[in-house]
Amino acid sequence: MGTVLDSHFLALTAIVTVAYQFIFFVITALFKIDQVTDFAGSTNFIILALLTLILKSTWHFRQIVLTLLVVVWGLRLGIFLLMRILQWGEDRRFDEMRGNLVKLIVFWTLQAVWVWTVSLPVTIVNGSDGGGSLKPADVIGWTMWVFGFLIEAAADQQKLTFKNSPENRGKWCDVGVWKYSRHPNYFGEILLWWGIFVAASPVLEGAEYLVIFGPLFLTLLLLFVSGIPLLEASSDKKHGSLGAYRFYKKTTSPLVPLPRGVYGNLPGWCKAVFLLELPFYSRNLPEEAAV
Repeated sequence: MGTVLDSHFLALTAIVTVAYQFIFFVITALFKIDQVTDFAGSTNFIILALLTLILKSTWHFRQIVLTLLVVVWGLRLGIFLLMRILQWGEDRRFDEMRGNLVKLIVFWTLQAVWVWTVSLPVTIVNGSDGGGSLKPADVIGWTMWVFGFLIEAAADQQKLTFKNSPENRGKWCDVGVWKYSRHPNYFGEILLWWGIFVAASPVLEGAEYLVIFGPLFLTLLLLFVSGIPLLEASSDKKHGSLGAYRFYKKTTSPLVPLPRGVYGNLPGWCKAVFLLELPFYSRNLPEEAAV
């Protein structure tokens, strides 16, 4: 295990991640601001990908491509989220955290774990010799990343435009890709990181396949912890008494984009088992409105 840690920079990337997140934790704790939080997360991915690529200096085509994919994703998301929070002023997710040091510590610790864990496939690839010639898995993974990236970017921009329009004040987003999924941005992010894992798989051997925990951790986090559950609860509390909203929720997939005519006519068990319409996503609806 010591050799693996040295050759794949696992210990180094962990130290860098903790130090980087700690700096921004101190800033948010002292000044009680939200503007740097998402920027700190996305740019940390970029730092780890470039650091491991440069330190190993193998410069295999697979390493360069995967690093570029992380850099493009991180820059796009980091800049978008920074501009959005500067425009909006505050992030409501932190309303209960700004004055609570314990909650802030938990959040920043979780963010550090998220960055380091999800980066594992790229860290392992960049810490190797590159893994030889390209395989079909490379192209499949890159294709998954492209589709995921485009969906996430489109969803983010469409929602921002929708929210910035005065006539949409107080409404839920129901345009573009949001017609087919209640959380298309999360679907895109999950898809692109699974794509990176698939593209990294030709390099993996033995215990290195445990880096699958990276995209798995991201998926579980968005499905059960800080992603969909929080947004569903917030939206249900705001709009749960409206029939149009209940119809939207009943006919729109929570994650995987599908035509409403298809999703709306599926039986409840099928939605729950195959499309992740989990019961606790509707626990904040009025009882007669639960879907």
